Amino acid sequence: MFSVQKWKCSWSMVATVASIIVLVSVVHLFLFPVVPSLDYFSARQVQYKCVPINSSLEQSTGHVWENKPQGLNLDHRFPTDLHNGVVYRNAPWKAEIGRWLSGCDAIATEVNIVETLGGRRCKSDCSGHGVCNHELGQCRCFHGFSGEACSERLNLSCNYPGTPELPYGRWVVSICSAHCDTTRAMCFCGEGTKYPNRPVAEACGFQMNLPSEPEGAKLTDWAKADLDNIFTTNGSKPGWCNVDPAAAYDSKVLFKEECDCKYDGLWGRFCEVPVESVCINQCSGNGHCRGGFCQCYNGWYGTDCSIPSVVSPIGEWPKWLKPAHLDIPSNEVTGRLVNLNAAVEKKRPLIYVYDLPPEFNSLLLEGRHFKFECVNRIYDERNATLWTEQLYGSQMAMYESILASPHRTLNGEEADFFFVPVLDACIITRADDAPHLSLENHTGLRSSLTLEFYKKAYEHIIEKYPYWNRSAGKDHIWSFSWDEGACYAPKEIWNSMMLVHWGNTNSKHNHSTTAYWADNWDKIPSDRRGNHSCFDPAKDLVLPAWKRPDVTSLSAKLWSRPRENRKTLFYFNGNLGPAYTSGRPEATYSMGIRQKLADEFGSTPNKEGKLGKQHAEDVVVTPLRSENYHEDIANSTFCAVLPGDGWSGRMEDSILQGCIPVVIQDGIFLPYENMLNYESFAVRIREDEIPNLIKILRNINETEIEFKLTNVQKIWQRFLYRDSILLEAERQQTGFGQVEDWAVEFLQQSDDDVFTTFLQVLHYKLHNDPWRLELAHLKKDYGLPPECLIRIK
Repeated sequence: MFSVQKWKCSWSMVATVASIIVLVSVVHLFLFPVVPSLDYFSARQVQYKCVPINSSLEQSTGHVWENKPQGLNLDHRFPTDLHNGVVYRNAPWKAEIGRWLSGCDAIATEVNIVETLGGRRCKSDCSGHGVCNHELGQCRCFHGFSGEACSERLNLSCNYPGTPELPYGRWVVSICSAHCDTTRAMCFCGEGTKYPNRPVAEACGFQMNLPSEPEGAKLTDWAKADLDNIFTTNGSKPGWCNVDPAAAYDSKVLFKEECDCKYDGLWGRFCEVPVESVCINQCSGNGHCRGGFCQCYNGWYGTDCSIPSVVSPIGEWPKWLKPAHLDIPSNEVTGRLVNLNAAVEKKRPLIYVYDLPPEFNSLLLEGRHFKFECVNRIYDERNATLWTEQLYGSQMAMYESILASPHRTLNGEEADFFFVPVLDACIITRADDAPHLSLENHTGLRSSLTLEFYKKAYEHIIEKYPYWNRSAGKDHIWSFSWDEGACYAPKEIWNSMMLVHWGNTNSKHNHSTTAYWADNWDKIPSDRRGNHSCFDPAKDLVLPAWKRPDVTSLSAKLWSRPRENRKTLFYFNGNLGPAYTSGRPEATYSMGIRQKLADEFGSTPNKEGKLGKQHAEDVVVTPLRSENYHEDIANSTFCAVLPGDGWSGRMEDSILQGCIPVVIQDGIFLPYENMLNYESFAVRIREDEIPNLIKILRNINETEIEFKLTNVQKIWQRFLYRDSILLEAERQQTGFGQVEDWAVEFLQQSDDDVFTTFLQVLHYKLHNDPWRLELAHLKKDYGLPPECLIRIK
């Protein structure tokens, strides 16, 4: 249905509108994959099964905050469990939260939202070197290009200035003795060789010295290039740039072993197979992934090419914009279609995602010198997905889920939350990768460099958008995935909600806890960082770390292993510090917690041949890497959750294998701990109680153990990024016709995952954070009865 205003336009405008009207006829047609079971987007939309309710949603004005919704007897309808938790969708929540979700989240209905599609054009169409943001009319330039029209070519050197002693400059990841691609600061063989696009990364281009010890590693001489070898055409010398892959695989020619295929988008020992690079949501099918940056097709824009403009065919719009009723306005001056309004039914909470300049996300991906850096997947020679062990991959998973979610909106006025996509996992792993990412101005601190990125993003959104001042940033969401989370967040954004893995309230450990000096934030001046804590449970949220989809564990259902099969009382496998061979040398590692645990209960002899003072047969505390780590956890009743350099992934390991987590880190929140009722499925031990740990665990009765194990088995999927994984499964099936084992296994899981839990938390906060009263004048339709809303009188 159209609502068309009075027209003053050219014949070209009439033709444009006519074409749009034809396209509107297919607005209700959906292009589902051939295999219905892989259409995960539909599953995402019906994941909440709600009872519709019709009611007036007018809000009154006044002054007094009412803590509980009126008219819903939530206390009576939703009683607590043995530990004062209230179960909602199989998870024990803190009582007040669980009751609101049970009584209100469960009955939320869709509301009508008007989405505006931009039609602004960019200067010179970004000169073919960028993507036009049609909302702002601004170019997002590819790596190595800048300017209003992306017409200025940058010169990003691979090397620092040379000296007589170091002709290629001091070492940096991008150091290059061959051909430097100065648009990306990456090193290649270059013209004149048989394989000019073959990478010459790091040690490949330099001479190697023999080890000083019999079995030691070779040492790279960064002052001496090895061009005679890497450029040779003599098969009896260890070459690289002219080595034929088939001949090398048949051992007919030699090749330099230090050369390999580090860069993304290439596969094979000799980088001979071009494959998919990793981009956000793989450009949503509306663009080409060029090394990490989505080069969107005409009419599409956004980090993942998911935002249509006024010229995008309606039948190809993303599913989170369908079905839509269109309203076509006109520009009275030029007669050009400037924007297009589409009315879409959506459920709150609604999230607006800033389309930031690419320096905060896409350029960080495009310029990676190691394909595994800060991503949760790569692609093999079949373009099949290979999931990585990158713990920081959760940041990418969450970003992709938000972008593809039916809870996403392009309407900032209707948005409940605003997501600011700065990829700190890429910033930190790429710090000092190349001269243009130098730490020289940050005294070598990656934490200081990262803070600067977040501050620049803040400055961008307050300059270009009107939404920050609406709540002083309280409705904005920032993601910090690194070891100490938001400890190094700039003071300007601290009002916002922080998504982290490290929930340190600083109530006890009120300084940087990492043993890695480059990430230490203690030395960041207070005029930049302020004096905030690392985590505020009143506004922030700890999310689970990324764990690689493990088909073996899922198919074996390790999470469901019963109590009688869990013979080990207590289990921890990991680095135990300097007392053990290959242990971390720093006494400050893990804030000394792992060392104290090993001193009491170590089950493996330390360097002095000693076991823990209270070692026991059914207690495992060892630094020895297990060949069956997940099985060992699944055979245990209690599993330790201890810090490393900040957070570690031990909570996720425990929950995903059905083991009761034993948390030992004072004042530091774990995933969802300010939302879920931890007493219903976990045990917390104070650091000063470590000597009594095993005695405490042995005194827990069987009824309590079974109760906690049962709850762990109900919440384990809330520690999986199932949504993001199944988005990838759908892309693989649609793009390549591939349905891998991991996709089949994850399609069988149906309980709430990380992203669904995140949405539930946002929905609760939307109607229960007192500061939301400041926005009561907006009078939005929330799809809830009045008694579920923030009310004032």
